Parts: sequence; C-alpha cells; structure tokens
Amino acid sequence: MAKKKKQPEVVGFLGVGLDNTDGHKRLTKADSFLLVGGSEETHEKMQEVSIRFNESLEQRGKRLQDASAEEVEELMRKAMAKK
Repeated sequence: MAKKKKQPEVVGFLGVGLDNTDGHKRLTKADSFLLVGGSEETHEKMQEVSIRFNESLEQRGKRLQDASAEEVEELMRKAMAKK
C-alpha cells in the first residue's frame, strides 16, 4: 500500500527586518505573523502586508490552516504588491 504524500502546509510567517540603525527593538505579533526588527519604515511595511494578507484570507472565509500552500502564496504575492 502506497503512502499518501502529505501536502505542504503553511503554519505562519516570520518577517525579519535587517535595516535597523536606530537601536529600537520592534516586535509585532499578529494572526499567523511574527514580525521582528527593521527600521520604522520597514517594520511598518511588514505590518501592512500582514494586515492585507489576513484581510484577504478573511474575505475568502478561511483561516491560514484551511488554505492550500498555493493559495497562501497567491495571497501573499498580492498583499506584497499593493501599495
């Protein structure tokens, strides 16, 4: 009997900003996201992407666990492309 191949599963996102020069420690925890570091501008951009992503997922009536890896990738690309 052949084993079923397990589908890739996205369980969350870790956003890491590496451009901090002001010494401020930034940390944001949100639905399915942990955002760490970055300059004020970079951290704010990561927060905006996480908000747009979560809103798109909510509009589809899904939780991250319910979405396929392909769907998560599509939503993330769209969230990152918006300005």
